[in-house]
Amino acid sequence: MTGHIRRREFITLLGGTAAAWPLAARAQQPTMPVIGFLSSASPNLYSDRLRTFREGLKEAGYVAGRNVEIDYRWAEGHNDRLPALAAELVHREVTVIAAAGGTPSALAAKAATATIPIVFGVAVDPVEVGLVASLNRPGGNLTGVTNLNAEVGPKRLELLHELLPAATIIAVLVDPTNPTLAEAFLPDLQAAARALGVRLHVLQASKEGDFDTVFATLIQLRASALIIGPSTYFVARSEQLAALAVRHAVPTIFHYRPFAAAGGLMSYGSSETNYYRLVGIYAGRILKGEKLADLPVQQATKVELIINLKTARALGLTIPLPLIGRADEVIE
Repeated sequence: MTGHIRRREFITLLGGTAAAWPLAARAQQPTMPVIGFLSSASPNLYSDRLRTFREGLKEAGYVAGRNVEIDYRWAEGHNDRLPALAAELVHREVTVIAAAGGTPSALAAKAATATIPIVFGVAVDPVEVGLVASLNRPGGNLTGVTNLNAEVGPKRLELLHELLPAATIIAVLVDPTNPTLAEAFLPDLQAAARALGVRLHVLQASKEGDFDTVFATLIQLRASALIIGPSTYFVARSEQLAALAVRHAVPTIFHYRPFAAAGGLMSYGSSETNYYRLVGIYAGRILKGEKLADLPVQQATKVELIINLKTARALGLTIPLPLIGRADEVIE
């Protein structure tokens, strides 16, 4: 008898569940995956990069607002804010973190979560700074793209030397709040300077007001030229740096194209657009369910030389023809 009742109860239950299914399905429309974009810079600097990041996502099948949401967190040049911003993204349980705004943002994301997949974009060797175990098999929850902005430092020095063969003192500007980049950048540069018989003076800047001191020091040192080291803080102020370099008549090279466009003498560094597209593609592939273990760290190897001829003329410099021939872009 009890078996009978049980069976009837069971059938009723089943019927009830069946009736409830469509309701549950309607209530649970698939929520859109969220990419948390973490950067140490500010959004106005990133319009080109974000456009190509979204192009990369689209190549992987994702369009912001249609089938993915992007939640941006900007430290506005204050690296000390990054841990809190990374924690917000973790708390929000984003699907993927794109820490593509400099090495400090990648390190902050790594410290904040060991489970959420992180796609970084850095200008240093990610193995050296402890982001991944190896390039081919990153292990853990991180992979991404590295460009050559720290590695091509010696090349920037050679370009200045080619332009100013008589120069004996060249200054290099580094950001002390981003020691991983400064440390990756300086040793190779110092070795190249020794080989060329050039004395290298290291100057530091990390806050408003430092730049005036830097340019005053340059004049005192009688430095013939300046190399600006990789730093999101310097990227954020590339127009200001270009204006100062022109005002003080200091031939200057940076890795960031907008610096040359804003009146800086030269830029030599990786193609930003190529680099952010790769970050977008990886973020999309992870959203699709690909395993991080199957996504080796990529190296963005396309490097561009931009020369501002108008600035060269203002500085009274004649750019050697072979150098103009090697330029990817010449600004008249």
